[in-house]
Amino acid sequence: MNTALAAWFHRRMATLATLFGRNAIALAHWRAVRRLRPRDALAAATVGHLLAAQGQRDAAIAALEESLALDAKLAAVWFNLGFLQQEREDHAPALASFDRALALDPKLDRAWYGKALSLIKLGRVDEAIPVLQRNTELQPMSPFGWYQLAHAYVRLGDPERARSVIRRLAQFEPQVARQLERETGLAPAD
Repeated sequence: MNTALAAWFHRRMATLATLFGRNAIALAHWRAVRRLRPRDALAAATVGHLLAAQGQRDAAIAALEESLALDAKLAAVWFNLGFLQQEREDHAPALASFDRALALDPKLDRAWYGKALSLIKLGRVDEAIPVLQRNTELQPMSPFGWYQLAHAYVRLGDPERARSVIRRLAQFEPQVARQLERETGLAPAD
């Protein structure tokens, strides 16, 4: 069987395995694609994704780094790398990865959110505010950015802005708004 046909076969088998929830089998097929197509950045990224799903964070990071060495223009792969770095509390490298993702795709809302979380973990809450604001502009109906934004305002001693966020959040996620009220002790602004 020639290389192109073999790679095609393994991709199809990996897709079927994934459809049936057989991620270990899918991983084996994607690794076969990697052997057949060592310059395929997306195959390396897919191996990384599957390794991460199995909890093999360090191996997943290595696979994502291999993918980016082949093609550094993959914003989603930079985001995934940042996410895994963040999971292991490596916030400085995670920030660099999120920044690379955002340089390639400024509308990648989850990279804005991830960047904000790492900034908060590093104690740079004031820097996280505009990052969270950008996240909420891109995803105005997602409660996650708003939730973190309210807490950031509280940490910075700005209860009025936190109340304003709680009021905004109450318009589309009242349960999350009530949770914020309980956690912060703040009633929403009128």
